[in-house]
Amino acid sequence: MKLSTRDADGYFARPEADRTGLLIYGGDAMKVSLKRQQVLAALLGPGADEEMRLTRMPGSDLRKEAAPLVDAIKAQGFFPGARAVFVEDASETAAPAIEAALADWRPGDAQIIVTASALKATSKLRKAFEGHRNAYAVGLYDDPPGRAEIERMLAVAGLRDVPQDAMAVLVALATDIGPGDFAQTMEKLSLYKLGDGSPVTLAEIAACAPQSTEAALDDVLNVVAEGRDGEVGPLIRRLSAQGTTPVSLCIGAARHFRTLYTMAADPGGASSGAGRVRPPLFGARRDRLVRQAQAWGAENLERALGELTDTDLTLRSAGQRAPAMALVERTLIRLAKLAQRR
Repeated sequence: MKLSTRDADGYFARPEADRTGLLIYGGDAMKVSLKRQQVLAALLGPGADEEMRLTRMPGSDLRKEAAPLVDAIKAQGFFPGARAVFVEDASETAAPAIEAALADWRPGDAQIIVTASALKATSKLRKAFEGHRNAYAVGLYDDPPGRAEIERMLAVAGLRDVPQDAMAVLVALATDIGPGDFAQTMEKLSLYKLGDGSPVTLAEIAACAPQSTEAALDDVLNVVAEGRDGEVGPLIRRLSAQGTTPVSLCIGAARHFRTLYTMAADPGGASSGAGRVRPPLFGARRDRLVRQAQAWGAENLERALGELTDTDLTLRSAGQRAPAMALVERTLIRLAKLAQRR
């Protein structure tokens, strides 16, 4: 049977022990893995691996015969409790073996949990589960976790006092980072708040959220936006030594100043405009960018973006002969000096 996306989250949290099996498939391998972990934990409870109530096998092992899977679902363990056989990363070549195991399944056998990548509607693997009266198939798509799913994750993490502003930030964060990164953020937040019953704050979320891989680039862009022209050269040389290219530095600078312009041009002011920025801004970084946007103003930021656009076009010009990094450095120093004259 096909399980709708709307009903899937509830089933993952409370799977039915008497089902023959469950197929979870989707293009996002991390999302599929997280849901598989959730359903197995809910189905088997703690200690399943130690008590040998969970058998794992790669889908590639089932290309030629169904016997390993059939034997695994029939095997009786020494410990009481629910049992499952997890078939990982199954492909169409494993479909005949899985179909045979589904047909051979009887009450009391281990439940068959299968994961796969994105499957077409014509997939034999999908049809095997969707056409079975006692098994489910669930397709996971690229939609970020909704509010209900985030609330469930918070409850599992033991975080129950989450103010409205913190929840809004978590919802925004879930749309802008991958499911694995978001799950890690929630785990870090739960550890950060361990034994602390106070409400979750924006600063705590910022401390646990994944740090940008462009942190070093942010350093030089903040220096430019705040008018500290004497620090621009050394920071650029450090970035260059780390492999940053002139074009990527120019693109990063344009993105930074475009963010500031979005904030400064907001009718409600830079603080209000910060709420429109994606990825979302948190804590001290948000406050810093708000101050930069307020200090520059929309008109000066528009001028800065024009200079960066001209520099980018020069870098990409076939006739450009000046050292590229020196050209970008000169532009950024000029912008830093402009910041001093605001």
